[in-house]
Amino acid sequence: MTRPLLMAACLLAAAPAFAQSSGDPARDPTRTEVWTHVPAVVATPVGGAPSDAIVLFDGKDTSAWESEQGGRVPWTVADGAMTVVPGSKGIRTTQKFCDIQLHVEWRTPTQTQGFDGQHRGNSGIFLQEVYELQVLDSYNNPTYPNGQAASLYKQAIPLVNASRAPGQWQAYDIIWKAPRFSAGGGLTSPARITVLHNGVLVQDDTVLSGKTEYIGAPSYPVHGCAPIYLQEHDSKVSYRNIWVRAL
Repeated sequence: MTRPLLMAACLLAAAPAFAQSSGDPARDPTRTEVWTHVPAVVATPVGGAPSDAIVLFDGKDTSAWESEQGGRVPWTVADGAMTVVPGSKGIRTTQKFCDIQLHVEWRTPTQTQGFDGQHRGNSGIFLQEVYELQVLDSYNNPTYPNGQAASLYKQAIPLVNASRAPGQWQAYDIIWKAPRFSAGGGLTSPARITVLHNGVLVQDDTVLSGKTEYIGAPSYPVHGCAPIYLQEHDSKVSYRNIWVRAL
């Protein structure tokens, strides 16, 4: 490079600094730097819960749960998993939640002979006890789409079917925004949910029309924060590695 060209390049490179030192506010990068409200540090170990999460089930301890009727959890715990006992009852957290980030891993039984549709690996994750995210073996198992795995039961069909074969562990990562009600009991903001099924987006900021109903149209009961509920639906569905973060 010739000396004149080298000098020109140096002058261009120095232009921003020159503009700042010359007092030109439009060229001052510090005007758009925000140094307050520094985010808290959250450790994220590989395969583990974030450091600010509440661990609801670590493979052994069920103390964060109770039977839906109260009392001890009626399901079996073995090999790092908690498995539904058909004919028992569902379980719910002893703690109540509103807006949350929730991670749940689940597995449907390998024995599928004689079972199909809603009778194959059926369970459910209920947010605030009344809004169901469906758990079902939806691998080569046709059923009504608003009742398959990752549906908001009878309300919202998942964007895709990301199901793995029965017997394989699957995961839901859920962002839940609770509904809001006025002092007079009117709905001011509906519930919303985003779900990743095995890392794939299946519910994208989906708005719920109300609580889950098996028959009839959904509607909103007035309520506050409430437990997370896992359904017993006559199938040996297993759960593990459950944690939650309040938002």
